[in-house]
Amino acid sequence: MGKRSAPKPVHLAQKLLAIRTAFGVSQNGMIKLMGFEEYLTQAEISAFERGRRIPPLPVLLKYARVARFSVETLIDDEIELPNKTKKINTRVSRKR
Repeated sequence: MGKRSAPKPVHLAQKLLAIRTAFGVSQNGMIKLMGFEEYLTQAEISAFERGRRIPPLPVLLKYARVARFSVETLIDDEIELPNKTKKINTRVSRKR
């Protein structure tokens, strides 16, 4: 008898994509917002948003902090993202 794999959040990928979209940034832009330029690649963000990979805990924490949500909001499938997600990009100062 083998072990079953651990349950995975079903809606996590959609939530991560929704957060990035609300900020109005590219995948590379999201990496910059989180301050993970040295640790993440665009391909990894793509894999997170497509549900191919689960982000490491520090990355989930940073997504939550940047979006001002609890980590629980990201990983709990029974919790939807707050409506403020649609207006997130209005409070972000963009550095170019």
